[in-house]
Amino acid sequence: MATVTFKNDTVCNLAGNEVNVGDTAPVVTVVNSNPMLQDEQVGGEGKVQLVIAVPSLDTGVCDAETRRFNQEAADLEGVEVITVSMDLPFAAARWCGAAGIENIKVCSDFRNKDFGNAYGVLLADGPLAGVLARVIFVIGKDGKVTYKQVVPEITEEPNYEEAIEAAKAAANA
Repeated sequence: MATVTFKNDTVCNLAGNEVNVGDTAPVVTVVNSNPMLQDEQVGGEGKVQLVIAVPSLDTGVCDAETRRFNQEAADLEGVEVITVSMDLPFAAARWCGAAGIENIKVCSDFRNKDFGNAYGVLLADGPLAGVLARVIFVIGKDGKVTYKQVVPEITEEPNYEEAIEAAKAAANA
């Protein structure tokens, strides 16, 4: 079972089926915040997806990360960018409105935790048990995972440049 840390102190185990580069990305449904409560599909063939899992938009690091990917997404052609958290779609919609999020889909895994379990990014224990770890996946047009980044310390930001380059590479493949 994979782990991440919280504040460099608490080890948190990740639950679910671990998905790695080269694996077929599981097809799951998450809930969009705009349009409100619309089902969105993560995984599958025919498009490139940059999927960003965050614990909650209501934290400084997740706020900064989602704003940065929204900015970067404006220049990403042929890539669908989806941020997934456990935040309710109503709260996510309010946050998106205040943050000016227009280039990415901001979705929730609140219904069944299907994304968290299928991709192995659900925090199983520790103070944040039940939310998603900070993990990034790129899914290629063939439905396979071409990139995965698990941020080892949940309170730190990911390597944006590496993730964006991986998404561009998948779009140009």
